[in-house]
Amino acid sequence: MTSAMNSAMNSYSKSSDTTRILIVDDEPHIRSGLAKGLEKVVDVIDTAGDVNEALDRIDEHQYQVVIADIRLPGDRDGLDLVSLLAERSPETTVLVLTAHGTVETAVDAMRRGAFDFITKPVDLNLIREQVAKALGHQRLRHENFALKSRLAQAGAIGEIIGNCTVMQELFSQLRQVADTDATVFIQGESGTGKELIARALHDLSSRSKGPFIAVNLGAMPESLLESELFGHEKGAFTGASRQKPGCFEQARGGTLFLDEITEIPAKSQVDLLRVLETGRFNRIGGETMIESNARLVSATNKDPLALIEDGSFRDDLYYRLNIVPLHIPPLRKRRDDIPMLIEHFVNHFCDRHHREPKQFTDAAIEKLVNARWPGNVRQLRNAIERLVVTHIGDTIDVQHLPAELETKSAAATAPLRTLVEATEDAEKQAIQVALEACDFHREKTAKLLAVSVRTLHYKMSRYGLH
Repeated sequence: MTSAMNSAMNSYSKSSDTTRILIVDDEPHIRSGLAKGLEKVVDVIDTAGDVNEALDRIDEHQYQVVIADIRLPGDRDGLDLVSLLAERSPETTVLVLTAHGTVETAVDAMRRGAFDFITKPVDLNLIREQVAKALGHQRLRHENFALKSRLAQAGAIGEIIGNCTVMQELFSQLRQVADTDATVFIQGESGTGKELIARALHDLSSRSKGPFIAVNLGAMPESLLESELFGHEKGAFTGASRQKPGCFEQARGGTLFLDEITEIPAKSQVDLLRVLETGRFNRIGGETMIESNARLVSATNKDPLALIEDGSFRDDLYYRLNIVPLHIPPLRKRRDDIPMLIEHFVNHFCDRHHREPKQFTDAAIEKLVNARWPGNVRQLRNAIERLVVTHIGDTIDVQHLPAELETKSAAATAPLRTLVEATEDAEKQAIQVALEACDFHREKTAKLLAVSVRTLHYKMSRYGLH
């Protein structure tokens, strides 16, 4: 957010208890009629007859809403005023009036920053509704600004929100490794935000001005994978009608994010390993070696060591990728962050879908906090968006929450833990006991537990056993 926007929003916060609007129209009877019709909706109403007079008013006062006619006298019209307000008072919501409006004019006004448009002759009931909606939009923007300020103080990074200890530790790791070229291996369940972490690494690095290329390897047919990663020359195969650069080439000077890395087939694993070892590759059908200077970040929602042991993933590739491991906790491990996430998603989707601001009751928030969320933050985000779009009214209570949360919430609050949590806790305890029994000798501990030393190292790192 720019310093101009920060200053404007600070001014707004100081005057938000008093609603003040400006009506700009060259016809006095329209100005007085609108002012009379809106006097019960807002506290203070000012008027102006042209753009210059309107700008003088804007220099003197902070307006939540400006209502401006498209056709105004002088060398600047209402569309020009919309553009000027977007620069000089970006926190102000603009409604435009037109008696000569066309679809093109309305689209132009919206493109320049207008919130909505109203055709003449004006229906006072309609304009009261539009002004109320615009004021609601203003409140929502102010709440978004306040939330972003709190998130910045809490240490949120980009779109990643979290104030609990485990997330703060993750943020610290991100800041430490972001501005390096080390390959990063991100692990986390589906829906935890692995791509957001990869983007944060990119944005915090000196590569931030370069491209960020994301590829989901799990969703890509094997026959297209090599071409997608390394590109091809014209005529390299049937249908190759032109030269095509691959992702490694497109990401030069930036970051290449390979999601679901453990899904790639054996041959592609060999090709990828060669690039990591030599820093070079060639397009399909090409003979010229191309230097790769893209930073590689990869991610998976699976246990790579289990895949190595069953032979489906190469151990040498894993160790090349796993220079810096990052683990994203599931939402059930960071329940204290859920109220802040709810607030963030509510404000985001109210703004995105032009909905009135909505509040969750304490009981509804408690139920959401205690739900299991097998789909993690993605599932919570989708649930909040659905509620924002479909719920009528400004208060969301327990009975309005998605029905599928009923059994999940009950399971989460029952004395028994989820199977995943119980298994993880039991595994951690078993490793701890075995380490102590073997005087922390890792080879003996691995033999006692009937696992490889490599697997033991991974598990110790995952559970913080040092």
